[in-house]
Amino acid sequence: MSRLPEAVEALLEAALVAEFTVLDGRNRPVVHPMLPLYVGDGRIYLTSSVLFSRKLFHIRRNPRVALSITDPVAAPVARWGAVTIQGEATIDDADPHSGWLWLLPAWARKEPDIPRLVKNRWMLPLFWERVVIAITPRRIFHWPPGGTGEPVVYDLSEGG
Repeated sequence: MSRLPEAVEALLEAALVAEFTVLDGRNRPVVHPMLPLYVGDGRIYLTSSVLFSRKLFHIRRNPRVALSITDPVAAPVARWGAVTIQGEATIDDADPHSGWLWLLPAWARKEPDIPRLVKNRWMLPLFWERVVIAITPRRIFHWPPGGTGEPVVYDLSEGG
């Protein structure tokens, strides 16, 4: 997996909230605010509680997803622009108790209190039973800072 464009990586590193879109059973978009995690391998990661998660159900039915970073309060879009990433999601639910802990350093860079909370996870055990959602980008739409016209489009699909 190749690296993403520099501005996109910078947005993913800094964004506290992204709009994660899945398709419901009628192929209608359903948007969830999520904390995007990026470790530099070209994929975007999210974690989700396993408890009553409709988004996991929707991803299993249709893995086509999108992730947008557009909120100037939650991300430095004035510096790096806005982005929408279309891709395919996979779910790693092999070990919901600790299979997501490898993402803890990326999560802690955005939310420094997370390691302390994880140490006390016995107080909210169902919240900390988590799965990893990995998004493999296929197409990226990037609007440079202040841009409202046509975005720069990166086609990352096989043969694209």
